[in-house]
Amino acid sequence: MLVKTYSAALRGVDAITITVEVNLSKGAFYNLVGLPDSAIKEGYERIQAAFKNNEFKWPGRRVTVNLAPADIRKEGSSYDVPIAIGVLAAAEAVSTEKLEDYMLIGELSLDGAIKPLKGVLPMAIQAKKEGFKGFIVPQANAQEAAVVDDIDVIGVNDIGELVDFLNNELQIKPHQFVYEDQQALGVYMPDFAEVKGQLNIKRALEIAAAGGHNVLLIGPPGAGKTMLAKRMSTILPPLSKDEALETTKIHSVAGKLNGVGLMMQRPFRSPHHSISDVALVGGGQYPQPGEISLAHNGVLFLDELPEFKRQVLEVMRQPMEDRMVSISRAKFSVDYPAGFMLVASMNPCPCGYFNHPEKECSCGPGIVQRYLNKVSGPLLDRIDLHVEVTPVEFEDLNKKEPGEPSAAIRMRVMQARAIQANRFEQAKGLYCNAQMQASLLRKSCQIDKAGTALLKNAMDKLGLSARAYDRILKVSRTIADLASSDKIEAEHLAEAIQYRSLDRESWEA
Repeated sequence: MLVKTYSAALRGVDAITITVEVNLSKGAFYNLVGLPDSAIKEGYERIQAAFKNNEFKWPGRRVTVNLAPADIRKEGSSYDVPIAIGVLAAAEAVSTEKLEDYMLIGELSLDGAIKPLKGVLPMAIQAKKEGFKGFIVPQANAQEAAVVDDIDVIGVNDIGELVDFLNNELQIKPHQFVYEDQQALGVYMPDFAEVKGQLNIKRALEIAAAGGHNVLLIGPPGAGKTMLAKRMSTILPPLSKDEALETTKIHSVAGKLNGVGLMMQRPFRSPHHSISDVALVGGGQYPQPGEISLAHNGVLFLDELPEFKRQVLEVMRQPMEDRMVSISRAKFSVDYPAGFMLVASMNPCPCGYFNHPEKECSCGPGIVQRYLNKVSGPLLDRIDLHVEVTPVEFEDLNKKEPGEPSAAIRMRVMQARAIQANRFEQAKGLYCNAQMQASLLRKSCQIDKAGTALLKNAMDKLGLSARAYDRILKVSRTIADLASSDKIEAEHLAEAIQYRSLDRESWEA
């Protein structure tokens, strides 16, 4: 007897439908075909033990399982449940009535419990796309799958419960998505109100958030670079539904959701400087999203930027431009979104006190320049705002009243983003000024004669590149949006130019 069940396989951050065909014939062997990996092959032992411990009988016949399409490599333990149900259905122990209507996933433990998996959200999206009535998942993954509308998500705890459901002996209500507010759950959220002084730095970060620009903070130890950077995500606009789904899919594939159904907070990723290039951009024998993809629609914070290996930093250059990273292998390639905001921080020298107003730098001749040269010119060129962070004065530190809260700053950022959304209404996939391409840049960032003269003078004195020219225009457009100005004025350009003061030419001077 031939029975078909349906499952899904991950390809990047998307899923494809897999048909699990189970056939019983004369003989006494178990054959599994369709390019399975070791985890799937080992599922035979898990399924047999689960059957025995739940009083299900393994058919005393030849069992052939095909995972179709057969030319796509299958990975992971998510096929345990569809294979087990297919075997039981072929042996007429399970009704086939519902098998056409449901997609199945799950890993079986030896006692028959169904264990949670990663990548469930893109599989649920695929199940809806394929027109399935429902999606049967481990109970622990039900909240994640229920994010997808118009499909019945059935959470099950063990194989016995699943068999009873398929045989119409047990009714299971579809899981309903429940929004979980992180603040209501008592999760601490940092706030700019806790930051003393540093008004000019807050202004720079507000501009960066409003336009989606990359930022480099450079200053001595203890000046507040890390504290400011960690609050960056609190002034970004809330995730739209599409952004939330896209972000959650990536974290689902990477197994980073930790029981959260839908990510409502923009991600903030802060990898250690010992990270490898593969861990940063993604890849591996079985490709997984890297930190730049996990930071998609959020913030990637690189603390102590010169301490990162130069090779690691250089692999970010292409994803920073394309907002996408392609991982290629001999037989396939996958694309991961990488639309992140880079926030980086660094000391001005190894000891940290170069140009400090009070402390003397102990670095010898040439050491400061070698330290700064660890950050390449091309990478620096891709960072829109270079901000010098100075130590906080005692009077500011000793103030009792809190600073401006993140909510107030976020409101201005959202107003600027609304202007940009209206500007890019006809441009699909554009959300902020930092994403503007050349044609839109020339159309949206026109400057008058005074602005042109100011920008020409800055280009000549700082030795800026064509890319830096474009980025100055984008930042000035954002500053104008924050001021609710239709035109880019000379004062907007002047403020944008001052944020290029740490370009390579000025460092070497």
